[in-house]
Amino acid sequence: METQVKDKPTRSGTRPDRVLSGADMIVEVLASEGVDTIFGYSGGAILPTYDAVFRYNAEHASGGKEPMPLIVPANEQGAGFMAAGYARASGKPGVVLVTSGPGATNCVTPVRDCMADSVPIVVLCGQVPTGAVGTDAFQEAPVTTIMGTAAKHVFLVTDPEKLEATVRTAFEIARTGRPGPVVVDIPKDVQNWEGAYRGEGRLPIPGYRQRLELVDNQTMGEDGCREFFEMLAESRRPLIYAGGGVIKANASEGLRALAETFGIPVVTTLMGLGAMDTTRPLSMHMLGMHGAAYANYAVDDCDLLIAVGARFDDRVAAAPAKFAPKARRVLHLDIDPSEIGKVKRADWHYVGRLREALDALVAYGNHTAFKGEFATWHAEVGALKTKYAMNYDRQSALIQPHHVLETMNRITRGDAIVSTGVGQHQMWAAQYCDFREPNLWLTSGSMGTMGFGLPAAIGAQFARPDRLVIDVDGDASIRMNLGELETVTTYNLPIKVMVLNNFGDGMVMQWQRLFFKGRLSGSDKSLRKKDFVKAAEADGFGYAKRLDRKEDVPRVIEEFLSTDGPAFLDVIIDPGASVYPMVGPGLSYREMITGEFIPNRYDGHKPVEPESSEMF
Repeated sequence: METQVKDKPTRSGTRPDRVLSGADMIVEVLASEGVDTIFGYSGGAILPTYDAVFRYNAEHASGGKEPMPLIVPANEQGAGFMAAGYARASGKPGVVLVTSGPGATNCVTPVRDCMADSVPIVVLCGQVPTGAVGTDAFQEAPVTTIMGTAAKHVFLVTDPEKLEATVRTAFEIARTGRPGPVVVDIPKDVQNWEGAYRGEGRLPIPGYRQRLELVDNQTMGEDGCREFFEMLAESRRPLIYAGGGVIKANASEGLRALAETFGIPVVTTLMGLGAMDTTRPLSMHMLGMHGAAYANYAVDDCDLLIAVGARFDDRVAAAPAKFAPKARRVLHLDIDPSEIGKVKRADWHYVGRLREALDALVAYGNHTAFKGEFATWHAEVGALKTKYAMNYDRQSALIQPHHVLETMNRITRGDAIVSTGVGQHQMWAAQYCDFREPNLWLTSGSMGTMGFGLPAAIGAQFARPDRLVIDVDGDASIRMNLGELETVTTYNLPIKVMVLNNFGDGMVMQWQRLFFKGRLSGSDKSLRKKDFVKAAEADGFGYAKRLDRKEDVPRVIEEFLSTDGPAFLDVIIDPGASVYPMVGPGLSYREMITGEFIPNRYDGHKPVEPESSEMF
């Protein structure tokens, strides 16, 4: 039953506008934007909209299925990361619906995380009534001030007549240009207000739209294509450096076509994993601080670097002047003009939509029958992949996390959605897992937010119910949002949660061992009493086991992944296992530490140890 709907008198011959409450308008806009899942936690200031969602679902349910189910987490931060996981896995904006005050402030970290990684979410916050704003009313928080520096854009709706257009505009801003989070702060009286629902219209944001239009109107014309291929023709060792922008732009197909058609090897950033099928011969997997040694050596050896949707961040180019030192030219394609030349000078650049630009380059290269002289380079990168392959202590009696993830990868074959928390387990998963498609790898990149993995997996499972979703987590990271285990079982999600348990903050401990003479200040959790298996059982996991014997790894991992419904596995790994390779802050790839089991082509070179103040 549709409520609070009236016909508004209009001129003869025109369709009357519907009169709806502000809350009902919000829900109607969500429906029109194609929203099929909402993540949120209720409270006084957002109750009108929660009621509107309930009524909308009751009216439009079909076959017992709600069109816009409301998923309730243990904490609003969980809701934010669920929305982020949904957005990353689906490519569509995720939606968060929370109350005022602490409900809104609990979303600050997910909002900043999404901003840093260019993830589109829309956060709708309840707010105290307009007349109470600024009075320190119960559960009031200055959302526009707090979120203003964290989000792509923030709206405070004080004019109810603009509510409909504001919510619609929020989606536009979130998904266009360089995607990002948009926050809409909606006072309770605006939600209760009644007015005409028009079903169309957006706010005038001319500056933003003009900038978008300038980018949208850019095309990779014949001159740009010719210049690109002229420089490629001069190269003998070209290398594509692909970032997360390729995936955000839905340009993975074009990137793969450019690489495969013209024989250009590809390295990807942490956020770019999956842009290139990592099982393909031309894939050099991940570069950077914990990238594969062979990927980093390829960067050192290339004579032409083609950056696509990448920003030369400090985890990739910690020493910009020494990054790709033999590259005679750097080419840079991105949608964000501010990234061009920000860190590394580009000899040629293109600002615009990546998908169209890559398609144009491929078409031009095919039309001109371009053939590069790269056979020797292909042999060289193949030799790099063989000689400097990822490796670890395979003879250890203890369970090595690398072995666990290799085993998992042999089963999933690069087709599963893998989310992670932040820490050593995150890097091991990035190093040892394949991703044959984009949007299969979900992790907190720039912000490095612990606690991301589990709620992100939940959001991803709602976005892709057909996919196997695995949360590879750490014991320290999962503690941050452990309450979301109950969310998994509440909605009977077939998510597989694997904890690589080394009884501490593994990455911090690794840095402390390397650079702080082994002083494990605050990072050793070996005296903690948490029994993760019992916690999972208490939250309703029918499959909850501990894996602590090396010989059981293949059998248990197979059993774990093939279990119907939710499954939890606590893997007791070698507490001394480290993430290698490792490039210290401010250092070049020549100074990369490869550990005991990966060869280093600069053997005998003592890595420079950065000062402790430079650590992170």
